[in-house]
Amino acid sequence: MSASAPNSSPEGYCKFAIPKKGRLYEKVVKMLKGAGIEFNRADRLDVAICKAGLPITLIFLPAKDIAMFVGKGDIDVGITGWDVVKESGVTVDRVMDLGFGKCKLSVQAPVVQKNHNVEALAGKRIATSFPETTKEFFKSIDEKKGTTTTISFISGSVEAACGLGLADAVVDLVETGTTMRAAGLEVVHEVLETEAMLIANPNSTHKDLVELIKKRIDGFITATKYCMVMYNISEELLPKAIEVSPGKRSPTITNLDAAGMKAVSSLVLKKEVSEKMDALHDIGATDILVLEMANSRM
Repeated sequence: MSASAPNSSPEGYCKFAIPKKGRLYEKVVKMLKGAGIEFNRADRLDVAICKAGLPITLIFLPAKDIAMFVGKGDIDVGITGWDVVKESGVTVDRVMDLGFGKCKLSVQAPVVQKNHNVEALAGKRIATSFPETTKEFFKSIDEKKGTTTTISFISGSVEAACGLGLADAVVDLVETGTTMRAAGLEVVHEVLETEAMLIANPNSTHKDLVELIKKRIDGFITATKYCMVMYNISEELLPKAIEVSPGKRSPTITNLDAAGMKAVSSLVLKKEVSEKMDALHDIGATDILVLEMANSRM
């Protein structure tokens, strides 16, 4: 590897952008390390070179900027939310959904208005940090009603806009709804559902590394959802046991030295493991063990 400036990417490396801070950053870093994409990030630097000979440079950016840079081709692959992709208006490959950071972009209005029809907000003042998505959403409603809805951009604390008299309604992300309810707002209409996802530039020259990143992340996600259940069972009871633990595709079955006995290994969803163990025990399985997985390849 040729020498490069501390805050730059070596020539020919795949550039991989992830959020630089916040809860999303913490979840992404944990996921990448579990997937074997490890790195050391020096203080005050927004670039890190991956370990183990992976020709990948991690670049730490605000989540709202990642889709734009991936779409333009400055970055090969990145992790951000679908809401950011839609707002950026770029064309990217949606490589895989990651299963965290789930929330909904919704039209919200003061509870006291008792407004249950989003069309009643056409022609009024809407505050949001997603102006392009909001304009697109209200465009068809305005065309239908002959109105012009005023969209105002607010970078933060969007939920306070109605209470301050700055807007009649807002378009903002809702995760648990706690902040929304505290501001005296309620959901009038859902605009889109979003979650963290792996995206890539369609013209990236590092499609092999994008696929490797996807494969490693997918293996880690599977390992976090499943555990391995191992048990012994007699041949005559084996069909019933397989009904209980069919595995992700199929169980692994091997012969034991004891006549008429089989050893079974099967992937089971973690949330179902106690129930499955009880059922297997009731059928007649013995030596039931549960093993945690650190990573996997399916």
